[in-house]
Amino acid sequence: MAQAAFSRIPSALPYGRQVEFFSRLRDANPAPVTELEYVNAFTLLVAVALSAQATDVGVNKATKGLFRKVTTPRQMVEFGLEALTEEIKTIGLFRQKAKNVIALSKRLVEEYGGEVPQSRAALMTLPGVGRKTANVVLNSVFNFPAQAVDTHIFRVGNRTRIAPGRDVEQVERAIEDNVPVEFQQNAHHWLILHGRYVCQARRPRCMICPVEDLCPFEEKTE
Repeated sequence: MAQAAFSRIPSALPYGRQVEFFSRLRDANPAPVTELEYVNAFTLLVAVALSAQATDVGVNKATKGLFRKVTTPRQMVEFGLEALTEEIKTIGLFRQKAKNVIALSKRLVEEYGGEVPQSRAALMTLPGVGRKTANVVLNSVFNFPAQAVDTHIFRVGNRTRIAPGRDVEQVERAIEDNVPVEFQQNAHHWLILHGRYVCQARRPRCMICPVEDLCPFEEKTE
């Protein structure tokens, strides 16, 4: 992850502005969800693991047929590496990702009775599963207010000063520390969608932004 372009981390937006910021995002999208398609905790875990350096759209295309055949770790092990590799070959780094998915499926069968553990530490011991992947599963399936910070959230967190930080862990901590509790469960969904469709990297769409007047970003577009 690239470092933020400042030497000193600026302070986050004050509480009142945080409330107004997320209230507007909630009004526009009261029940945000991940754009990855899944059936259960295991298929979401697989989908997120496959999404590294790939788009959600691309992952969904690859897993549409896969998740009709495979929905449990045991079924994935039986499906096998060769078949899985063929199934996901349209996704970047598909060979290594296929190996990781088979390996994590075996681990789930052998150590967790075929269930996805409800612990970040346990999830992060699985092959190919990092903190972001673990947080997505904890948030979307187990309703834990974990913050899965990706490039979109890193950008939006710093531009808007909702959650400034030099790296993804600092931004994650800033969300946890500064975003009011009532918005914690859905905060990362609102921020990622805002970054994906409005506060885009090269040319943010400030003219349609619902929180433009609350945002201190200086290089706004007309």
